[in-house]
Amino acid sequence: MARSRSIGLVAAISLLAHSLLAQGAANAEPVKIRVSWIAPLSNWASLLMEKKDLARHMGKSYILEPVRYAGTPQQITALANNELEIANLAFATLPTAIHNANLSDLRVIADEFQDGVPDYYSQEYMVLTDGPVKRLEDMKGRIIATNAGGSAVDVAMRKMLRTVGLEQKRDYVMIEAPLPTMRAVLAEKKADMVPLVVPFSFDPELRRIAKPLFYNRDVMGLTQLLFWCARQSFIDKNRAAMVDFMEDTLRITYWFLDPANHAEVVAISSRLTRQPPERLGWVFTKQDYYHVPGMRPDLAALQRNVALVKELGLIGADTDVNKYSDLTVLEDATKRLK
Repeated sequence: MARSRSIGLVAAISLLAHSLLAQGAANAEPVKIRVSWIAPLSNWASLLMEKKDLARHMGKSYILEPVRYAGTPQQITALANNELEIANLAFATLPTAIHNANLSDLRVIADEFQDGVPDYYSQEYMVLTDGPVKRLEDMKGRIIATNAGGSAVDVAMRKMLRTVGLEQKRDYVMIEAPLPTMRAVLAEKKADMVPLVVPFSFDPELRRIAKPLFYNRDVMGLTQLLFWCARQSFIDKNRAAMVDFMEDTLRITYWFLDPANHAEVVAISSRLTRQPPERLGWVFTKQDYYHVPGMRPDLAALQRNVALVKELGLIGADTDVNKYSDLTVLEDATKRLK
């Protein structure tokens, strides 16, 4: 009888412990998830709060805080200082973060968008229509603008100019300027070539004075241009909240990509960018970057892309992207939608 009472007491204590743990989890503070973005509309973090009514877990298990950055290199410092939970890095900054900033626990977790997909938009590198630059060779002795040294557009420009024997510092000068200012930089002749990304590349005033010298697809082919990254330590500590966040994100991104919602998407885009809706018909169409439904990144393309960073001498080590990827959060969230 004593043994029976002892077993019952152990069971009661165990039940109480589980109850307290469950109550503690329910009462736990939501996890803050800061997600970066650079260009409005192109980057998912600039749009997620616009359809937060579709987010079933926001404010419960996590709190979303979108944060804007000028480019991907600045996000490396933010990740290292624990000022950012999810960064939208480029193929050019991933190896830099891993090998130079020693973020060995950095993991690719989802797609942002791809360039070079047939029939979709590809980034443009533009010069003045009536300017002196007519071909790549004309860039010798001239000035190129980049948003940040070591960024994706920076790497593409260096690679393309190398095909005609031009090297940075020796043959041309690079200056830095924010992406939204590139039209002014070109118009004021502060630079002879500038990179243009969506949505700034659709500026009608830019189109009036400038033309593409080449496209990103000419340099890179299919490019896993931007993608979401998080540190494995954060994923492991907050896995449940991360899966909740990714589930909500998938639900929202599917809504934006659905052609049936295009009119409302354009209206949202117009309000965010303060541009007339008639200029924004390209959003999430084939005139836009390719955003993968389901947000699964192309790791094979990414592997080719990061190899170019080493080829240009910007990084000294090889980067195995499969080693630095963790798609399990995305996969678990995807299962919930089925």
